[in-house]
Amino acid sequence: MTNDKWPTIAEAWEIVRKYTQNERLLLHAKAVGLLMAAYADKLGGDREQWEAAGILHDFDYEQNPTPETHVRAGIAILREAGIPEELITLIASHADYMNIPRDTPAAKVLYAVDELSGFLIACALVRPSKKLAEVEVSGVKKRMKEKAFARSVDRDAIFKGAEVLGIPLDEHIRFCLDALLAHAEELGV
Repeated sequence: MTNDKWPTIAEAWEIVRKYTQNERLLLHAKAVGLLMAAYADKLGGDREQWEAAGILHDFDYEQNPTPETHVRAGIAILREAGIPEELITLIASHADYMNIPRDTPAAKVLYAVDELSGFLIACALVRPSKKLAEVEVSGVKKRMKEKAFARSVDRDAIFKGAEVLGIPLDEHIRFCLDALLAHAEELGV
């Protein structure tokens, strides 16, 4: 891979699988990738590039789960793999502590879907059927008020994500639910 070529979706998965074994993290990578692709279609972005970015965004998290190491360690790995700087910057921008401006549509979307994707899947998994088809926007918003539910999800990032996109939270949640629902079978929800 050269420094000017974004990885294909298959190449992104190769990198993720090399550094991630945890099934929940792999599910998260898939969900974020799918949401990035859906927003690329909506906003006129490059579907494959955005999906690859979503897949890769947390590839180093299993081995580097702290703000001191997550993303920072991954940047070096991605540079060594020949990933272009534009993609590295995009991936790094999803972490608030990296202080990288989210000045592209893809960076805004990555930030907006990261925490929400996991929260939506958590909402599905507590339904009797464990299916996204039973999840409604009102239920998601109600669960967001429950501090003990999916406690590792940063609610502020969900609110800020919709704000960064410039759309109402309900609309953002509905869009993401619908996008994931289209892939519910492959996501197992």
